[in-house]
Amino acid sequence: MDFLISSAFAQAAPGAAAPNPLMSFLPLIILFGIFYFMLIRPQMKRAKEQRAMIAALAKGDEVLTTGGLLGRIEDLAESHVTLEIAPGVSVKLQKQAIAAVLPKGTLKS
Repeated sequence: MDFLISSAFAQAAPGAAAPNPLMSFLPLIILFGIFYFMLIRPQMKRAKEQRAMIAALAKGDEVLTTGGLLGRIEDLAESHVTLEIAPGVSVKLQKQAIAAVLPKGTLKS
């Protein structure tokens, strides 16, 4: 009866194409790019601005410290600054403790 029905033989399935290695790393590359532009770059910019502000400190500037003290700079050293926080009251702080330079006249004498 083979002459009426032809025999069916299984054919080999075509092999799956090998995935592109770049496509497997693409999500990682995109994630790193997002982290760089959203976290790393702004943090480096703020650190650079902070270093420039500390380098530009001068005697008589009115400043805010990270601890919340307001004062006027009396003396500057290489790594320390002396602040007058009230008449006759001075404290010595590290320069890195300065958070912001205030506009002149912020502190009332």
